[in-house]
Amino acid sequence: MPSGSPTSGVGRVIAGRYLLLNQLGSGGMGHVWLAHDQRLACEVALKEIVFRDAVEADHEREPRVARARAEARHAAGLRGHPHVVTVHDVLEHEGLPWIVMEYVAGAIDLKELVETRGPLAPAECARIGLAVLDALTAGHDRGVMHRDVKPANILLAPDRTGSPYGRVLLTDYGISVQPDAGETRYTLASVLVGTAGYLAPERATGGSPTPAADLFSLGCTLYHSVEGLSPFERASHLAEVTAVVMEEPRPAVRAGALGPVLQALLAKDPGQRLSAVEAEAALSRIITPQPEAYARTQTDIGSQPPWAGMQAPPPPSPQGFGPAQVPHGFGPPPQPAPPAPGRRRRERPHALRAAIACGLGLVLALGGVWYAMANRSTEETEGSEEQPYGDTIGLAKPLKDGDCVLADWPGTRFEGTPRLSLDPTCGVDRAPDGQVMAFVETASADEARRLGPGLCEERTRDIRDRLADVHSFAVAPGDGGFEAAGRRTACLVLGRNGPVYGPLGTHRKLGSGFADTATMQRRDCLDVRTNRDARLASCEGSYDEQVLGFTQLDEDATLAEARTESDTACGREVPPGDYGFDPSVYTAGSWTSAGPWKNGTHFVVCTVRRQNGGTMEGDEP
Repeated sequence: MPSGSPTSGVGRVIAGRYLLLNQLGSGGMGHVWLAHDQRLACEVALKEIVFRDAVEADHEREPRVARARAEARHAAGLRGHPHVVTVHDVLEHEGLPWIVMEYVAGAIDLKELVETRGPLAPAECARIGLAVLDALTAGHDRGVMHRDVKPANILLAPDRTGSPYGRVLLTDYGISVQPDAGETRYTLASVLVGTAGYLAPERATGGSPTPAADLFSLGCTLYHSVEGLSPFERASHLAEVTAVVMEEPRPAVRAGALGPVLQALLAKDPGQRLSAVEAEAALSRIITPQPEAYARTQTDIGSQPPWAGMQAPPPPSPQGFGPAQVPHGFGPPPQPAPPAPGRRRRERPHALRAAIACGLGLVLALGGVWYAMANRSTEETEGSEEQPYGDTIGLAKPLKDGDCVLADWPGTRFEGTPRLSLDPTCGVDRAPDGQVMAFVETASADEARRLGPGLCEERTRDIRDRLADVHSFAVAPGDGGFEAAGRRTACLVLGRNGPVYGPLGTHRKLGSGFADTATMQRRDCLDVRTNRDARLASCEGSYDEQVLGFTQLDEDATLAEARTESDTACGREVPPGDYGFDPSVYTAGSWTSAGPWKNGTHFVVCTVRRQNGGTMEGDEP
């Protein structure tokens, strides 16, 4: 059987040490395998060089072997860089080299992510771009050009905060080159090195690899991430190469603030292209909110919750839900939500109140005729005033930051436009469907309808990544209510399959009890009072547990079964060891509530706690 065929590898032992477990993927040069290092008792990834047939093996063996060794050498030179897949070793087995690399658990490449989830938000693309740029710059400083930057060569993996795509890694230095090192280039002059559609124009026409060429490829990659396709995507590779050289990139429609950066990275003339320093500054401005900018989001996924270090108010009386594994039995089903923390209300300015009072006094002083005329005018104006978001949404006043809402959908959830109403108590009397978490400004109601959903998705991405089962929804102003709404679109975070049961994110207060697991988010620190009483705690002080992530149980699992099985499920699916916690000291915990069983999602919150039951501290992993 030919070397490297998918069925020939499982069970093979390479170099007397690496047991092949299963195939992770394939590329132009070979297969990548998950392998068990029998010497160190850990998992690694192995890249295997393969050939389609004997003829190809005869002609391509030398250049492919040389490329594999070059890849190992160049990537090993960047060992320890946080955004480069670590290469441990290169070895020979049966006359061919194998590259031993870091195995990145749970990784998905950027190409596959966009194919499955759709285009990413501009701020998320900027975050990924900064990480890749950092890796490229580290290589450029060593004189190493990557030459094949594309979505398929960027891995996204869970980080220690629990964010599923928080870790960004550049991989595949298989055709990288060090121009000034006198390396032999095992490539025919007539063969383009790189991927059609992502090559820089100067490379497509035979120019030397340079840092600017890698930056052009990065621009194409970020364009693909935010738009869903390459800027030069065509029906054939030849057409793509022609477009790269002769045509302008197709206009970006989803890029928002990222658009000018893409345009500057995709300049045909490398001398006019953004430098690495300029690109870093431009991408950073998209991620970090600027005073003059709108709708930009923080993407510092590794930061602690914003309430860390705040003083806790006196705790309210909690209502019950509980951890899965409890030593003294289980509590009753969850009760209604605890009192919600107060919401910020925008007070009418004193000057405006004074002006209204003076105006009213003037009207009264002017006499009956003028008063009657003014009163009639006022009634006509009020009768013709449009609701801020139109008749379908049905709200009489503009939404404010932190407003909790109830959503009545015309049919299936998130299909069509819901009728909204406010929940002033935010969970005390009813279970709210969601909360206003951000606003975005636009120039017109039409622009709000077109751009609002994408902008709101961008603004709420951080909080949504931290919660188990939520979705963003943009409430755009109607044509007649644009000014009344303050020219702003309200960005809601709604439960994807059911209510959220209380305040979200920064609208929660330290010491407040959780009415349901729906409001627990990754990296929350918990003060556990009883089996059914968990409170939000500061992560800078002492706490009992920390939320790492979420998992789902089988659809036929009952809530009672979940309360006995979910600790084990969390230990298997969200093991604390993957987040830097010593398995000899820490163990997995879990919390369940009735909400996920009522809506059928069966989500469980997975935590970490000390095995001896002691408290954890702010400086732990």
